[in-house]
Amino acid sequence: MSQDPRDELSPWRDQIDALDKQILALLNQRAEAAQRIGHIKQRLNLPVFRPERERQVIERLHEHNTGPLRNDGVSAIWREVMSACRALEAPQRVAYLGPAGTFSEQAARRFFGASAQGFPCATIDDVFRSYLSGESEFAIVPVENSTEGAVARSMDLLLAHPVHLCGEVSLPVRHFLLRCTPDLQGIQTVAAHPQALAQCAGWLRAHLPDAEIRPVSSNAEGARLAAQDASIAGIAAESTAVLYGLHIAARAIQDEAQNTTRFVVLGAAQPEPTGADRTSLILSVPNRAGAVYDLLKPLAEHGVSMTRFESRPARSGEWEYAFYIDVEGHQDEPQVAAALRELQSVCAMYKCLGSYPIDKKPREN
Repeated sequence: MSQDPRDELSPWRDQIDALDKQILALLNQRAEAAQRIGHIKQRLNLPVFRPERERQVIERLHEHNTGPLRNDGVSAIWREVMSACRALEAPQRVAYLGPAGTFSEQAARRFFGASAQGFPCATIDDVFRSYLSGESEFAIVPVENSTEGAVARSMDLLLAHPVHLCGEVSLPVRHFLLRCTPDLQGIQTVAAHPQALAQCAGWLRAHLPDAEIRPVSSNAEGARLAAQDASIAGIAAESTAVLYGLHIAARAIQDEAQNTTRFVVLGAAQPEPTGADRTSLILSVPNRAGAVYDLLKPLAEHGVSMTRFESRPARSGEWEYAFYIDVEGHQDEPQVAAALRELQSVCAMYKCLGSYPIDKKPREN
């Protein structure tokens, strides 16, 4: 008589059950330690959230990870552990471009974990208003896409308001065509955020050349419209299909396979140097010959690498353009600090948005 395959599984399942109990007990010990830290922080008026500290915790775990868990899996697990422990110290409210199901929500969850309280906003302007009014402790907004470049509204609002950046998230963006049926027949309108429509423009021209292209406030709003009207298709993340009860009519329709959107986190936290940081600046120069050269010279002289350089109309009579610059390094590091001091002396307007850890892909073990 052959052995029941379940008999072979039973001891391993018993072992997993026993390990789960041990893990739960250790997690609760960790949570108690986090609560004690929270009490100390509250007494000393220290911030609950320290992104550089959480980055150090995860990188230390990567160094000790012997597998078979991959480092990206370790990152995801501990991000949620730290999020749950942080929620015991103090609830955190995070504004993002909503409704639920947007890439902005995904970015917020990746940075803060699922235990943070998400606050969806109808527009990027509303995200800033929520943060500036104190309704939300943090906010997350898209600033650039690898295909379409800068997100203009975010850039203008970063210039216009007194905000501080404390983190970033680089999110791979995979677009899916969602609708009430699992095919392309009968689609008259495609509704999505303008950035998503632009990132899928080639695919839409090839496969739905006669469809109306309708820009809406968010991809999730396009999915909501698609759920109400069979003639409308939305473009959104795969997870959005579940939220709105939609079929996936086409997968990964973005024109660039490596499409990535970078988000920045607005918050009062001021991360300390980690050795892998970015500093974001907004600058302007007098309207004279050689002014832009003078702007870049201090960075070169102090060996500070520039990773981003964008210009936008400043919408002011005092200067013509504002320059959005990201540099490698932390503003408290000597060579960066020296370069920034010299920059201020040649700028008509100088605004340091903050220094924060770079969102690096986990090194595989």
